[in-house]
Amino acid sequence: MTNIYWESFKTFFKIGIFTLGGGYAMIPLIEEEVVNKKQWVSKDEMLDLIAIAQSCPGVFAINIATFIGYKLNKTRGAIATTIGTALPSFLIILLIAIFFHQFEDNKVVAAMFRGIRPAVVALIAVPTFNLSKRAQLNKWTLWIPIVSALAIWLLGVSPIWIIIIAGLGGYIYGRIAV
Repeated sequence: MTNIYWESFKTFFKIGIFTLGGGYAMIPLIEEEVVNKKQWVSKDEMLDLIAIAQSCPGVFAINIATFIGYKLNKTRGAIATTIGTALPSFLIILLIAIFFHQFEDNKVVAAMFRGIRPAVVALIAVPTFNLSKRAQLNKWTLWIPIVSALAIWLLGVSPIWIIIIAGLGGYIYGRIAV
Protein backbone atom coordinates (compact mmCIF):
# COMPACT_ATOMS: atom_id res chain seq x y z
CA MET A 1 0.00 0.00 0.00
CA THR A 2 1.41 3.37 -0.94
CA ASN A 3 1.80 6.22 1.48
CA ILE A 4 -0.91 8.80 0.66
CA TYR A 5 1.32 11.67 1.79
CA TRP A 6 4.15 10.66 -0.51
CA GLU A 7 1.74 9.87 -3.36
CA SER A 8 -0.06 13.23 -3.08
CA PHE A 9 3.25 15.09 -2.74
CA LYS A 10 4.64 13.39 -5.88
CA THR A 11 1.44 14.05 -7.82
CA PHE A 12 1.39 17.76 -7.03
CA PHE A 13 5.16 18.09 -7.44
CA LYS A 14 4.79 16.69 -10.97
CA ILE A 15 1.93 19.08 -11.67
CA GLY A 16 3.99 21.97 -10.30
CA ILE A 17 6.98 21.13 -12.51
CA PHE A 18 5.05 20.90 -15.75
CA THR A 19 2.84 23.92 -15.34
CA LEU A 20 3.58 27.23 -17.01
CA GLY A 21 1.17 30.11 -16.75
CA GLY A 22 0.04 29.90 -13.16
CA GLY A 23 -2.75 28.15 -11.32
CA TYR A 24 -5.37 28.28 -14.06
CA ALA A 25 -3.01 26.51 -16.43
CA MET A 26 -2.74 23.77 -13.78
CA ILE A 27 -6.44 22.94 -13.86
CA PRO A 28 -6.29 20.42 -16.73
CA LEU A 29 -3.29 18.67 -15.17
CA ILE A 30 -4.86 18.58 -11.72
CA GLU A 31 -8.12 17.31 -13.15
CA GLU A 32 -6.40 14.58 -15.15
CA GLU A 33 -4.36 13.37 -12.17
CA VAL A 34 -6.76 13.92 -9.27
CA VAL A 35 -10.14 13.29 -10.90
CA ASN A 36 -9.50 10.93 -13.81
CA LYS A 37 -6.45 8.88 -12.80
CA LYS A 38 -6.42 8.77 -8.99
CA GLN A 39 -10.13 9.51 -8.43
CA TRP A 40 -9.40 11.40 -5.24
CA VAL A 41 -12.24 13.82 -6.00
CA SER A 42 -15.23 13.72 -8.34
CA LYS A 43 -15.78 16.14 -11.24
CA ASP A 44 -18.45 17.97 -9.25
CA GLU A 45 -16.17 18.22 -6.19
CA MET A 46 -13.39 19.53 -8.43
CA LEU A 47 -15.67 22.26 -9.77
CA ASP A 48 -16.61 23.23 -6.21
CA LEU A 49 -12.95 23.21 -5.11
CA ILE A 50 -12.02 25.46 -8.05
CA ALA A 51 -14.76 27.92 -7.09
CA ILE A 52 -13.64 27.93 -3.45
CA ALA A 53 -9.95 28.24 -4.37
CA GLN A 54 -10.73 31.22 -6.60
CA SER A 55 -12.68 32.89 -3.82
CA CYS A 56 -9.96 32.56 -1.20
CA PRO A 57 -7.03 34.92 -0.85
CA GLY A 58 -3.69 33.59 -1.95
CA VAL A 59 -2.27 31.73 -4.88
CA PHE A 60 -4.90 29.69 -6.73
CA ALA A 61 -2.64 26.67 -7.31
CA ILE A 62 -1.69 26.51 -3.64
CA ASN A 63 -5.31 26.93 -2.55
CA ILE A 64 -6.61 24.11 -4.72
CA ALA A 65 -3.74 21.81 -3.76
CA THR A 66 -4.36 22.55 -0.09
CA PHE A 67 -8.08 21.82 -0.37
CA ILE A 68 -7.51 18.55 -2.22
CA GLY A 69 -4.85 17.50 0.28
CA TYR A 70 -7.14 18.34 3.17
CA LYS A 71 -9.91 16.26 1.62
CA LEU A 72 -7.48 13.35 1.25
CA ASN A 73 -6.06 13.35 4.77
CA LYS A 74 -6.83 16.51 6.73
CA THR A 75 -3.95 18.80 7.79
CA ARG A 76 -1.08 16.45 6.92
CA GLY A 77 -2.53 15.81 3.48
CA ALA A 78 -2.89 19.57 2.94
CA ILE A 79 0.74 20.10 3.93
CA ALA A 80 1.95 17.36 1.56
CA THR A 81 0.04 18.68 -1.47
CA THR A 82 0.87 22.31 -0.72
CA ILE A 83 4.60 21.65 -0.46
CA GLY A 84 4.42 19.44 -3.55
CA THR A 85 2.83 22.28 -5.52
CA ALA A 86 5.05 25.10 -4.27
CA LEU A 87 8.44 23.35 -4.21
CA PRO A 88 9.02 23.11 -7.99
CA SER A 89 8.33 26.82 -8.49
CA PHE A 90 10.55 27.70 -5.55
CA LEU A 91 13.43 25.60 -6.91
CA ILE A 92 13.02 26.94 -10.45
CA ILE A 93 12.93 30.55 -9.26
CA LEU A 94 15.95 29.91 -7.06
CA LEU A 95 17.91 28.52 -10.03
CA ILE A 96 16.82 31.41 -12.24
CA ALA A 97 17.89 33.89 -9.56
CA ILE A 98 21.28 32.22 -9.30
CA PHE A 99 21.94 31.92 -13.05
CA PHE A 100 19.74 34.60 -14.68
CA HIS A 101 22.52 37.13 -15.18
CA GLN A 102 24.25 34.59 -17.45
CA PHE A 103 21.19 34.24 -19.73
CA GLU A 104 19.38 37.58 -19.60
CA ASP A 105 20.74 38.71 -22.98
CA ASN A 106 20.63 35.29 -24.65
CA LYS A 107 18.53 35.49 -27.83
CA VAL A 108 17.69 31.77 -27.72
CA VAL A 109 16.26 32.03 -24.19
CA ALA A 110 14.28 35.16 -25.15
CA ALA A 111 12.89 33.36 -28.23
CA MET A 112 11.87 30.37 -26.10
CA PHE A 113 9.88 32.62 -23.78
CA ARG A 114 8.19 34.31 -26.75
CA GLY A 115 7.15 30.85 -27.96
CA ILE A 116 5.82 29.80 -24.57
CA ARG A 117 3.48 32.81 -24.20
CA PRO A 118 0.85 31.70 -26.78
CA ALA A 119 0.83 28.19 -25.32
CA VAL A 120 0.14 29.63 -21.87
CA VAL A 121 -2.89 31.47 -23.27
CA ALA A 122 -4.25 28.15 -24.54
CA LEU A 123 -3.49 26.44 -21.23
CA ILE A 124 -5.64 29.05 -19.50
CA ALA A 125 -8.40 29.14 -22.17
CA VAL A 126 -9.09 25.40 -22.28
CA PRO A 127 -9.97 24.99 -18.58
CA THR A 128 -12.06 28.17 -18.76
CA PHE A 129 -14.21 26.67 -21.53
CA ASN A 130 -14.41 23.32 -19.73
CA LEU A 131 -15.45 25.01 -16.48
CA SER A 132 -18.13 26.99 -18.29
CA LYS A 133 -19.62 23.74 -19.65
CA ARG A 134 -19.70 22.13 -16.21
CA ALA A 135 -21.04 25.27 -14.55
CA GLN A 136 -24.26 24.60 -16.48
CA LEU A 137 -24.55 28.10 -17.88
CA ASN A 138 -27.87 28.79 -19.55
CA LYS A 139 -29.66 31.77 -21.06
CA TRP A 140 -30.41 33.04 -17.53
CA THR A 141 -26.87 32.79 -16.17
CA LEU A 142 -24.66 33.34 -19.24
CA TRP A 143 -24.64 37.09 -18.66
CA ILE A 144 -22.82 36.71 -15.31
CA PRO A 145 -19.35 35.74 -16.61
CA ILE A 146 -19.68 38.10 -19.58
CA VAL A 147 -20.59 41.13 -17.45
CA SER A 148 -17.95 40.17 -14.87
CA ALA A 149 -15.20 39.94 -17.49
CA LEU A 150 -16.23 43.21 -19.13
CA ALA A 151 -16.41 45.00 -15.75
CA ILE A 152 -12.89 43.86 -14.93
CA TRP A 153 -11.44 44.49 -18.37
CA LEU A 154 -13.18 47.69 -19.49
CA LEU A 155 -14.09 49.37 -16.23
CA GLY A 156 -11.18 48.22 -14.08
CA VAL A 157 -13.45 46.76 -11.39
CA SER A 158 -11.46 44.74 -8.89
CA PRO A 159 -12.02 40.97 -9.18
CA ILE A 160 -12.53 41.01 -5.41
CA TRP A 161 -15.73 43.01 -5.85
CA ILE A 162 -16.89 40.61 -8.57
CA ILE A 163 -16.35 37.65 -6.22
CA ILE A 164 -18.15 39.38 -3.34
CA ILE A 165 -21.10 40.42 -5.51
CA ALA A 166 -21.34 36.98 -7.14
CA GLY A 167 -21.18 35.27 -3.74
CA LEU A 168 -23.90 37.51 -2.33
CA GLY A 169 -26.00 37.04 -5.47
CA GLY A 170 -25.64 33.26 -5.24
CA TYR A 171 -26.58 33.34 -1.57
CA ILE A 172 -29.66 35.48 -2.22
CA TYR A 173 -30.66 33.32 -5.18
CA GLY A 174 -30.25 30.19 -3.06
CA ARG A 175 -32.45 31.63 -0.31
CA ILE A 176 -35.16 32.68 -2.78
CA ALA A 177 -35.08 29.56 -4.96
CA VAL A 178 -35.22 27.12 -2.04
